[in-house]
Amino acid sequence: MLSSIARTTFKPTTRIASRAFVSTWNAVPQGPPDAILGVTEAYKKDTSPNKMNLGVGAYRDDGGKPFVLNAVKKAEQYMIGQNMDKEYAGITGVPSFTKAAGALAYGDDSSVISENRLAIAQSISGTGALRVGAEFLNAWYPHAKNIVVPNPTWGNHIPIMKNAGLSLEKYTYFDKSTNGLNIDGMLEDLHKAPKNTVVLLHACAHNPTGVDPTKEQWDQISQVIKERGHFPFFDMAYQGFASGDCTRDAYALRKFVAEGHQVILAQSFAKNMGLYGERVGSFSVVCADAEEKSRIDSQLKIIIRPMYSNPPIHGAHIVSTVLNTPELKQEWLGEVKHMADRIISMRTKLRNHLENDFGSKKSWNHITDQIGMFCYSGMTPQQVEKIKSDWHVYLTQDGRISMAGISSSNVKYLAEAIHNVTKD
Repeated sequence: MLSSIARTTFKPTTRIASRAFVSTWNAVPQGPPDAILGVTEAYKKDTSPNKMNLGVGAYRDDGGKPFVLNAVKKAEQYMIGQNMDKEYAGITGVPSFTKAAGALAYGDDSSVISENRLAIAQSISGTGALRVGAEFLNAWYPHAKNIVVPNPTWGNHIPIMKNAGLSLEKYTYFDKSTNGLNIDGMLEDLHKAPKNTVVLLHACAHNPTGVDPTKEQWDQISQVIKERGHFPFFDMAYQGFASGDCTRDAYALRKFVAEGHQVILAQSFAKNMGLYGERVGSFSVVCADAEEKSRIDSQLKIIIRPMYSNPPIHGAHIVSTVLNTPELKQEWLGEVKHMADRIISMRTKLRNHLENDFGSKKSWNHITDQIGMFCYSGMTPQQVEKIKSDWHVYLTQDGRISMAGISSSNVKYLAEAIHNVTKD
């Protein structure tokens, strides 16, 4: 009975009816591919045995393989032995993690920690920390919702800030003529920015240029920001990973705090612990006192709760175990230095091959002057296209090289490729 009703009630769609159908999503356009992921996809399709992927921002060992730190492996083994549960973390995360993350960033002896005036929340890595921070500024920063970011900056900074409702402009940063920092242009732009502007600063290992201010230049930047009443928002994605020294890489952040800036900070453990897929980070606010900290904590929970409710716990427990276990922390600090030193050695070898083996007449001192995972090579988009088509070397269009993708076995080949596309 039921089947006969179905046969008489529901008729097949006719050709005319199908033509009349218009999807609800008919007007949705095809979006552009992600700049980094697009490079990786093109690399995967290349069949050349010499191909190199220097676009992705992830550390590789000297054999070109993903590197899982021994300290991380040991932490996970310890966690298995503890028979840990999988219960929700609180809205602001795993307390042992946030406490250790705050101490690593601001220093064990920091007054903001000893005086209980650091509001800190676990985040979905550095990207999540930036978004929580942008939402917090949009909701509670008492001045105009203006933010300035360096030109250039990490591409994701721009949509993160704009999607949170902030008005974004750029300040001068990179000097193409020297492949270094244009400190005069930067200071001038910060002077000209409307008072109380939020200033996004890369704490170390600037992405994409690898160009960091010197200590003296950081002092100048701090002074201008203070004079203009600007508000500093630090992004610290590479602490320890830049120089191999976590204290050195935190200089700018700690300097600003010591000089009385009430900074906010986005922090990531993707690079320095190799926890890319675990998505572990934190967002923190330096407060005036413990009472203000309590109020800000409450508002961070209100922002986070409808966004993702609670952060994941596994990566946070790994970081907590490493940082709170003295022998594991020492091993981790050694591994961070090893990763940083390998990248520094690749910079030296690449420059030496260009200058000595291939006799390039161009200046390549910026390769060793820059720091961190990325090198802003100075190659034009046309040269980037040529090195891809002729040499199977894949970079982002701005000529950014991920130094972690270079190894002892291919650094000379890369130098030859760079020399050939830049010698004319």
